[in-house]
Amino acid sequence: MPINMTRRHAAQLLLASTLGVAVAPYALLAQDKLKVALVLHGTLGDKSFLDSAAAGMARAEEELGIEATIIEASNDRSRWQPALADACDQGFDVIICGTWEMSGFMQELAPEYPDTKFILFDDAPDFSAGDFSNILGLTYQTSTAAYLAGYAAAKVSKTGKIGEILGVEGTTILEFAVGFEQGAKAANPDIEVVRAVAGTFTDPAKGKELALAQFAQGVDVVFPIAGGTGIGALQAARDEGLLGVGVDSDQAAIFADTDPAQSEVILTSVEKKVGDSLVSVLEQTIAGTAPYGSALLLGLSDGAVGISKNSYYEALVPEDVRAEIEAVEAQIIAGEIDVETVMQ
Repeated sequence: MPINMTRRHAAQLLLASTLGVAVAPYALLAQDKLKVALVLHGTLGDKSFLDSAAAGMARAEEELGIEATIIEASNDRSRWQPALADACDQGFDVIICGTWEMSGFMQELAPEYPDTKFILFDDAPDFSAGDFSNILGLTYQTSTAAYLAGYAAAKVSKTGKIGEILGVEGTTILEFAVGFEQGAKAANPDIEVVRAVAGTFTDPAKGKELALAQFAQGVDVVFPIAGGTGIGALQAARDEGLLGVGVDSDQAAIFADTDPAQSEVILTSVEKKVGDSLVSVLEQTIAGTAPYGSALLLGLSDGAVGISKNSYYEALVPEDVRAEIEAVEAQIIAGEIDVETVMQ
């Protein structure tokens, strides 16, 4: 059954209210199954951001019993709005898409489908600009996790130069960068951070080119915040025998089976746990407690972001540095370190 209230459900709510029993609005009946569409503005296989969202759908199917559909709208921007519009017409209970690149399309369509719930991850609309009461925005204070990665990168760098490669200079990308730079400076005030902007999230060759240019300048640790473009930067680190920091997912673990040499140069990854956050809000949607019409800002203390602490991290980051990072992480969570952010 759709999540919108059916006559049977309405009657049940009326009876419950008569008996004084609290029933959450939009809570599903036990036999109902939530139909969810994840509309990707790209394709699977980026080994980071979009794959994390898809993994969340698979987990939600298994743990929550939802019926999930993944729609890959390709890398052709002209197909993104039509793909979202088509999903709106197919009767899904919840439609999910991500980032500022899809936000405008969702804000355009959501008011036309008031009985459909929309989840926008990695961005949020201006809720004062229209009736977006059926949209839930999920934003991530990734600077808190990137701070830890920057600290680690500065500590392991032998040249005193580390690099960043941004897909674009959007807010959610800069959020990683400001934390990474602040953490690096905390670890080594003399560290030099070299920044490049690719202008794309889907060009590994461009990422590799930019990383090689940074390595030629003396950079020995690179942090690509660039989706599929970043894969090329990590490959350059592998080929040059230097180090990289992964993004969005535990990228060392992702490459472990197919390209172990790649995994061995990824000292950690800044994880934006998109999949986990989607499972959480879908569970709240089923229970009727999800705060649609507002945005959630999730950070290190929520477990929504973090760094990968795997065997590669243990091999590449000295034990004393790892102990320092543990202490720094605890200070951030306790509010004793004020991490910069560009999120509102």
